[in-house]
Amino acid sequence: MKKRFAASAMILAMSAATVLSPLTTFAEAEEQELNIAIFQGGYGDAYWNQMVELFEASHEGVKVNMTISPTIGDIIRPQIVAGNAPDFICLNDGAEDGVILSLIKEHALLNLDDVFDGENYAGTGTLRDDITDGILSSTKCAPYGDDEIYLAPFNSGPQGLIYNKTFFDENNLEVPKTWEELVDQAAADGGVQFDATSIYYDFGFVRACGGYIFKYQDGAYDTADIGLDNEGSVDAYAFINDLCNKYKLITADVTADIARSNFQNGKCAYYIGGPWDIDGFTSAETPFGITEMPTFHGQAFVTPVGTQVSFVGKDSDKQEPAWSFIKYLIENGAKDLYEAGDRIPARLSDQELEEIRENAYAKAFIVQINQGEPMPTVSEMGQLWSIHVNNIRSMWSGEQTPEEAAKNMVAQLEEAVELMNSGK
Repeated sequence: MKKRFAASAMILAMSAATVLSPLTTFAEAEEQELNIAIFQGGYGDAYWNQMVELFEASHEGVKVNMTISPTIGDIIRPQIVAGNAPDFICLNDGAEDGVILSLIKEHALLNLDDVFDGENYAGTGTLRDDITDGILSSTKCAPYGDDEIYLAPFNSGPQGLIYNKTFFDENNLEVPKTWEELVDQAAADGGVQFDATSIYYDFGFVRACGGYIFKYQDGAYDTADIGLDNEGSVDAYAFINDLCNKYKLITADVTADIARSNFQNGKCAYYIGGPWDIDGFTSAETPFGITEMPTFHGQAFVTPVGTQVSFVGKDSDKQEPAWSFIKYLIENGAKDLYEAGDRIPARLSDQELEEIRENAYAKAFIVQINQGEPMPTVSEMGQLWSIHVNNIRSMWSGEQTPEEAAKNMVAQLEEAVELMNSGK
């Protein structure tokens, strides 16, 4: 899955607006209210507020009612249950709140097959030709296993290695290219901080060693085939154990928020984060640089590419203005998307904008996007998060070896999945 992942969503949106009947004017009819729901993550709400204001100004007859919140899933869930889902929704595909799964279960999403079979934005083929191999047929986009598409990626946020430039200058260091080099440097001064109990951050170690969560092949995840206890995964967990107990670089009490705060305040030399961190570090005048993740065991560090997915409700009577809104975001929002939170535009041509092409931070994240992959987007994935945390902590405390932690992790996940699927 190494074709450009980032090409997907925003090209989709433009094609969607073409395939669905283009809107000529909204003012001819009674004013339409477009209800949208947005997940607000680390980027804040500046971008969305600006886009809504500009869209309303340029589309007479449309009033956008936006609900944006870090807990948007909890807010819109009652609406979904009542059969009154928002017209446009943008959520994290890996969210644990179950909203996307609820919409899928209720068959509440608009089918996008015609959109993807239409001509792409560049006019070089169908939209399907522009999408990463395997993505459209995976459960990320085709949740019913029949290759029919209902969800489209909107933007992506990769991980990167963020380092303290003052530490580097004072010690005359070069940016580490491997995790082995990083450990040597971090052990000397400052450490490296990230939430190493989370599979989100440990995923790259597992994948570099040949491990996996659920086996992915032929466009689908085999949830019966769990690879977290194979030889490669055990090697990865052994290294993660060494980071804590041998090298003393990480501790169980460091969450992602604590790690971010410590780096921002100059308490550690390295931090693993994403584009969502740039604005905060810049505002705090933290002297930082960003590079792609170091290799591990000679292999590329395959980080999860966190993705927001956007979709339109099947029963919405505002499908036309909803797609017009997405089209407007694509055609007019690339610079604003970047300027309002350093988010990398998904469309390849937008990545060539001078502001982005010449930005060292953006370059590093774009490299990481191209060697990343999405986390499994199946309901069974929701059972892993706490299981992974608990077993990593147990390993660090000496209660179990890396091999035992890996085997227990798989056994507990299998049990949890079986219970979930039983409906009990």
